[in-house]
Amino acid sequence: MNPQLTRLHPYPFERLRQLLTDVKPSANHSPVSLGIGEPRHATPALIMDALRTHTAELAAYPATAGSLEFRQACSAWLERRYAVKVNPQTEILPVNGSREALFAFAQTVLDGDPSSFVVSPNPFYQIYEGAAILGHAHVHYAPSLAEKNFAVDWDSVPDEVWQRTKLLFVCSPGNPTGAVMPLSEWQKLFALSDQHGFVIASDECYSEIYFGDTPPLGGLQAAKLCGRSDFKRLVCFTSLSKRSNVPGLRSGFVAGDATLIAPFLRYRTYHGSAMGGLVQQASIAAWNDETHVAENRALYKAKFAQVTPLLSKVLDVALPDAGFYLWAAVPGGDDEAFARDLFTQYNVTVLPGRYLAREVHGINPGQGRIRMALVAQPEECLEAARRIVQFVQTHYPSPS
Repeated sequence: MNPQLTRLHPYPFERLRQLLTDVKPSANHSPVSLGIGEPRHATPALIMDALRTHTAELAAYPATAGSLEFRQACSAWLERRYAVKVNPQTEILPVNGSREALFAFAQTVLDGDPSSFVVSPNPFYQIYEGAAILGHAHVHYAPSLAEKNFAVDWDSVPDEVWQRTKLLFVCSPGNPTGAVMPLSEWQKLFALSDQHGFVIASDECYSEIYFGDTPPLGGLQAAKLCGRSDFKRLVCFTSLSKRSNVPGLRSGFVAGDATLIAPFLRYRTYHGSAMGGLVQQASIAAWNDETHVAENRALYKAKFAQVTPLLSKVLDVALPDAGFYLWAAVPGGDDEAFARDLFTQYNVTVLPGRYLAREVHGINPGQGRIRMALVAQPEECLEAARRIVQFVQTHYPSPS
């Protein structure tokens, strides 16, 4: 067996299951889960229509590089969304969702040097850590700072770590914080990449769910604004799961530096991860349409506008820049106890923040927080919020 497998941490939802194993939820309340970030809005009809129309695609093996039509649709979307031109022949590849691609890309970039580092935000999406470990690299965790709107403290990374870094994971909008990286942050990271030669993998799967008038800045867009039209040492990852409410379709694409896309394609050819033609056709329909995306975004805006003010009365929580999570500090500071007792007494599931982060120098930046995924229908999310308010008011009364 690969000895690196023993270094992998349990996945957050496995830890949550263990926390609640011997706990019986309240029989007086129907279950409401805010734990898993699985979109539950309706799948758009245009995607369902494309799946029904193109069943003949099931009769052929797909090319790993995908069809030119698929890559052109992705390129056209990038130009509409970010005002960047990406060559569909050399700078785009289909992937089976961003999760699979983020892991596989790390195996392409990492060279097996046991002294090398992967730098990750903290808290983080656990695939970053697992990809680094199975690529025989060390992980350096850069904390998100609550006092700076959860911006990652890249300045906390020592120079000797940057010197040995092969890969940097960034996530904007962030999971779980919802923070969006400004251009100044990108400029800092591009300068560090130029100095030390590491690759930047930009996870942007929440980019189309935002609450202001300005869409979040993307990595390719930031590169263009910095005069980096070749996207040197940068690859961006995006997906239809959140944008188009099709997590089961397992469809996304990567775009960026052609000198990284080429070896990634070679890896994927052996990996056996080609996207089926039927999925490609449904994806083309999705990438070519913005109406359903705007409607989806409006649903999230309406939910957050109702739920956030309600919860802010009893929790330290605010509307994020983007994404569909609320990242809230809990009274008492014990996120595990809060999640367990809330489940026991009100049958509402939330994810303890410590499960999404690692302790560094005695500090776990997720401890004392919970992540709430507002993915269900509005009334269900509102019901969960009402129960949380009642729970806090009952069990954590304000000092008189």
